[in-house]
Amino acid sequence: MSLIDSYNRKISYLRLSVTDRCDLRCLYCMKEKMNFLPKKDLLSFEEISRLCDNFIDLGVNKIRLTGGEPLVRKNIIDLIQLLGSKIDNSSLKELTITTNGTLLSKYAEKIKKSGINRINISLDTLNKKKYKEITRFGLLDKVLEGIKIAKKNDLEIKINTVALKNFNDDEFEKILLWCNKNKLDLTFIEVMPMNETDSHRYLQFIPLDNLYENLNKKFNFFKIDKNTGGPSKYYKSEKLDINIGFITPLTNNFCANCNRVRITSTGRLYLCLGQNEYVDFRDILRNDFTDSYIKEKILFALNIKPKEHNFIIEKNVKPYMQRFMNVTGG
Repeated sequence: MSLIDSYNRKISYLRLSVTDRCDLRCLYCMKEKMNFLPKKDLLSFEEISRLCDNFIDLGVNKIRLTGGEPLVRKNIIDLIQLLGSKIDNSSLKELTITTNGTLLSKYAEKIKKSGINRINISLDTLNKKKYKEITRFGLLDKVLEGIKIAKKNDLEIKINTVALKNFNDDEFEKILLWCNKNKLDLTFIEVMPMNETDSHRYLQFIPLDNLYENLNKKFNFFKIDKNTGGPSKYYKSEKLDINIGFITPLTNNFCANCNRVRITSTGRLYLCLGQNEYVDFRDILRNDFTDSYIKEKILFALNIKPKEHNFIIEKNVKPYMQRFMNVTGG
């Protein structure tokens, strides 16, 4: 079975947030002082598993765990094992996770054994001082150690780097070469105008067209057909051994090929990262509605999935989004 929205897009990818909490406070993601959800509002692992079963029955074959930082959720390995077991017992093909890497040294081996083979790590700078600045109190060495241990456990790693004006725009080539040396694929991402943080979005934004042009002068990129299920366009270079991706929600809209939906840690199904409409599944799950009813609500939601997002980054224009990135799950 296939999930098809009203614009004839096949939806096969579910991004599932397991918590809005994080052990960092990245400047473009959150405010320094955040009010997090009470634990009783979060979906239980059993509720998450049941919801995933219904999405899988309807055609989803890839699930990515997100947050906040998913590894801060108590007993997260139990959930990874629960979902990972579905790969051999359903049409689910892949379970992945996006993490900031601070807890990887503790969890990498367990992640691998639980059914995850590929992970994304958010890393915006290789400078220890700047890393602490952008995360407000993070330690770069913890992330680098986590990457080292993840590689030892044969986890395939992709680095995600958000391009930030006047912060890491002098490091793009350095990050690329470091990734190449360590055999880590790399994706650059434009900063997205979710809810306003302590820094204005228009002061952070760099068009990736400019970044691509500058790097291309040295590396002579050529397009490849690689597809990991997300919105990234991938390139290679004869001077590099890795894949380089670019995610451009503002400069090059990719909505025509959207294949994903998002569930928040409280059970809200957002049909688009860049829109505010949602369908709430928490009460449905907690009032023991049938799986048939859950599927009906999922299909209803797909019928109202918007054509595209409304991302705008301009001076004196407040973000359209009414939630922070950590709420939706990236």
